[in-house]
Amino acid sequence: MTDPEDGFNETIHAPNRLRICAALDAVEEIEFATVRETLGVSPSVLSKHVTVLTDAGYVEQRRAVRDTRQRVWLRLTKDGRDAYRAHLAALRAIVNADLGEG
Repeated sequence: MTDPEDGFNETIHAPNRLRICAALDAVEEIEFATVRETLGVSPSVLSKHVTVLTDAGYVEQRRAVRDTRQRVWLRLTKDGRDAYRAHLAALRAIVNADLGEG
């Protein structure tokens, strides 16, 4: 029997970082402003959490000009996608174990 917490990731688990990973897992790439609007957070809050995820190797940023303005695009790295999905599996295992279904 495996430990239900295998794959649990403290870096991803913080609520805003979990929501960022969820948004990025659904797409190949997404604009910073779109993530900010989706989460309903300030640019500085999102930037802080993206920096943590970037430093962990989970998120990459790409800067590009669009409509004559500098834009930032975000995407999960392969390691980030793997870590996010492992974290979700760990959460499901924890919940199922707590419900006696594990």
